[in-house]
Amino acid sequence: MDRTDRTDPVPEEGEDVAATIGATETLSEEEREELRRELAKVEEEIQTLSQVLAAKEKHLAEIKRKLGINSLQELKQNIAKGWQDVTATSAYKKTSETLSQAGQKASAAFSSVGSVITKKLEDVKNSPTFKSFEEKVENLKSKVGGTKPAGGDFGEVLNSAANASATTTEPLPEQTQESL
Repeated sequence: MDRTDRTDPVPEEGEDVAATIGATETLSEEEREELRRELAKVEEEIQTLSQVLAAKEKHLAEIKRKLGINSLQELKQNIAKGWQDVTATSAYKKTSETLSQAGQKASAAFSSVGSVITKKLEDVKNSPTFKSFEEKVENLKSKVGGTKPAGGDFGEVLNSAANASATTTEPLPEQTQESL
């Protein structure tokens, strides 16, 4: 009987071998001997393949050494290839597109907020309370720093008031001619 004609289950790794013992009891001595020869042949092939693989890996390492390819370079290449593979996926493309749209919407929203803030500041500047405050600062400026035509911008008024107060302060006692 040829081995390829048999339909007996072959135990897989982790399977209960005791469950298949009954099947091996029905084998003739000739069939068992054939299976032993086949087993020895397969084990020999596996050993040969392992040796060939080890020789090929050694040859590969030698070629890489001659080319100057080291582990770090291989890692960089693998990462670059992996990133390229990721960016080629449809999921990445969809996510990138969605994030781009979200960024555009966020940018538009920030622009909108900036416009609203600008308008509110203009409203505050034109309010009667601010006008009254501005007039008081102008009066203070004219008293402290002398006369200047009214209507200067608010920043100029604050700067001149700060300069006027800085020039009216006396030097600190520690600052004498000897220490300078």
